Amino acid sequence: SGSWEARRTHIYVSFTPLLDYLEGKTSSPSDGSVSEVLSSFDSEGVHNAWEKALRRRHEDPEGAITAARSLLETVCKHILDKADIKYSNDDLPKLYGKTAEVLNLAPSQHTEETFKAILGGCYTVVQNLGTLRNKIGDAHGQGQNPVRPSARHAALSVNLAGSMATFLVETWNARNS
Repeated sequence: SGSWEARRTHIYVSFTPLLDYLEGKTSSPSDGSVSEVLSSFDSEGVHNAWEKALRRRHEDPEGAITAARSLLETVCKHILDKADIKYSNDDLPKLYGKTAEVLNLAPSQHTEETFKAILGGCYTVVQNLGTLRNKIGDAHGQGQNPVRPSARHAALSVNLAGSMATFLVETWNARNS
């Protein structure tokens, strides 16, 4: 183009994604450990759902929020299948409730107030990830003035879903080893 500024801009735009990746700006500290646990549990279904959420986290926030919710649904269904517990077209909170009962993670199964509060918080996280997906994910249509989540909202959703999925899988593994 004959302009140094245009060349600098082109080089910057071209190399920024690579440099961000190498510097770890596009990943979270837990990505590797979550990937390891979910891959060992089910590399086809569960781990693929996690990978989809990770890929969408920065480039497609709406899709990442939807994928985060799908990850939790997939983990719950896999655990319920392994436990031979029937479910139908249950929504995510009901699936999580059944999974929590199987894993002895339901707040009602504990007497210690701290455990009840933490496990109740886990239920709230799962429930609100489902609600977030319904309101600003890409699973439903939007009106003329849609709410657009940013990459940080998507990262929060994916990281919460990854943490919850890891907790459920590790609890399943501990109970069945």
